[in-house]
Amino acid sequence: MVTLPSLRGLQAFEAAARMGSFAAAAEELSVSAAAVSQLIRTVEEQMGRKLFHRVNRRVVLTEAGVEMLPRLTMAFQEIGSVARGGDAFRPRLVISVPPSMAMGWLSMRLAGFVASHGAADISLRGDDDPVPFDHELIDVRLSYGPHYREHPTEEIVRDAVYPVCAPGLAGAIRSESLAGLPLIHTDWGPTGASFPSWRNWFEAAGIEPGRAARRGLSANSSRAALDLAISGLGVALAQGIYCAQALEDGRLVRPAASALELRQPYCLTIPERSARRDVVAAFREWLIEECRRAVRSPTLIA
Repeated sequence: MVTLPSLRGLQAFEAAARMGSFAAAAEELSVSAAAVSQLIRTVEEQMGRKLFHRVNRRVVLTEAGVEMLPRLTMAFQEIGSVARGGDAFRPRLVISVPPSMAMGWLSMRLAGFVASHGAADISLRGDDDPVPFDHELIDVRLSYGPHYREHPTEEIVRDAVYPVCAPGLAGAIRSESLAGLPLIHTDWGPTGASFPSWRNWFEAAGIEPGRAARRGLSANSSRAALDLAISGLGVALAQGIYCAQALEDGRLVRPAASALELRQPYCLTIPERSARRDVVAAFREWLIEECRRAVRSPTLIA
């Protein structure tokens, strides 16, 4: 007969793994560090698997421990939800997206998902790649480019960048005269993907901008560059997914028709441990539709 680990022993393992220390786990559980060590040792004996490497005063998860932690953490979170009573059956959803998308785009749309699919305990994270799926229990990750081959990943949409500016700045300018306006540059930094530059756009449009393509304001996030354009400080190259709403409501206009396709698609990554959950499947379908609706906005059709 198989002996199942005790709930107390599993609690000790989860706390020690999450906090990286037997002493910290002991403080959280109001027991001694020796008791935590013994509880975990018993769990290891009962399971026949070593869960920690013990290195001096540090503990490091083994592969078996890494595999076990996210499922156990999720189980304890569900138990805690049941114990709280009224919110017992609210599903939990951890969503990770690029910082610009978390700050303005998705945060403004999540109410629509909740309205159509019901209340949920949602954690919205703005993260740069790579993200720690298992350590942070991430259910859904939207990324620019296919970063996560170890998890099921699908391409959902390919976007483009468009020159956009405030209506007062547009006037009757033509593409050739954009080089004479203040330009807003986006640079995702040395660890980010390469964002299309103004020089790329002018070359694709068959225009020689001279030195003007290097002058102007610069931002290290797509959202910041878009806000600068809305404020009337210049012309930005903005992804359709971000600028479509501002174009639709008149806060931005397109002073030139030419667009430049992004080099990589937006991709959705959902770990297998999350894919079977109803709330994850519903969010996946909703998010894909929202992304595609934005990049297919009539305002982006030249």
